[in-house]
Amino acid sequence: MPAAEPVDWRDGLPHSPRFGEGYRSRSGALAQAATVFLGGCGLPQAWQGRTAYAVLETGFGLGINFLATWARWEADPQRCSLLRYRALEAYPVAADELLRSARQALAEAGEAAHAWSRLPELAQALAQHWATLRAGLQTWMLADGQLELTLAVGEVVPMLGELEPSADAVYLDGFSPSVNPQMWSPQALAAVARHGRAGTRLATYTTQRGVRDGLEALGFDVRRCPGLPPKKHRLEAALQPHAAWGSPAIAQAAPEPGA
Repeated sequence: MPAAEPVDWRDGLPHSPRFGEGYRSRSGALAQAATVFLGGCGLPQAWQGRTAYAVLETGFGLGINFLATWARWEADPQRCSLLRYRALEAYPVAADELLRSARQALAEAGEAAHAWSRLPELAQALAQHWATLRAGLQTWMLADGQLELTLAVGEVVPMLGELEPSADAVYLDGFSPSVNPQMWSPQALAAVARHGRAGTRLATYTTQRGVRDGLEALGFDVRRCPGLPPKKHRLEAALQPHAAWGSPAIAQAAPEPGA
């Protein structure tokens, strides 16, 4: 496994020394996952009745969005038969940090904790695979083979080019554009868009003007929605039919998959 990224825990909240920011909203990690990312992509309704459904996340971090998605999918009797989750992470943390984060997220969930009671157990199942983590791509089958997790460890644009270009939902996550501009660059957004198809949903916590304009230029219909406090707004977007990943705007701005 690559050298583990350090996590600085302050008053029970995880921070990144590298980027000088917290990993989660002050409203709580699970509130952010449920409201901004799952809710922003129309989940769980969007995967119901489907044979397979694919989620792409641009910043795996401490794994809370993944674990929350797994927990919500597992609890849904109308869930898709196969959930494919693909995520990128340039600086993976240690397995112990994943476990601590899950426990802390559940503790801070308050009255909503009962809906996420399986989170520590799911985190433990994820952590069992962590010793095999390496640079590049790896795929792990979880939930008796019904959940396929592919982790791409490396820089965002090259790794997006290595992943199979297929996403029904995109969690556009990562440290903020002000401290991690590479994650939100026009090249990164275009590489994300190449994974979409007409109707692919995208959600993110940031409403930074460059991100909004970049998504709109790539053919996303972008809406500013009420945010999770302390943020006033968040973004929801959908890729329009004219902006399939082979469109000129996307093709010119991003490398071919596998390039």
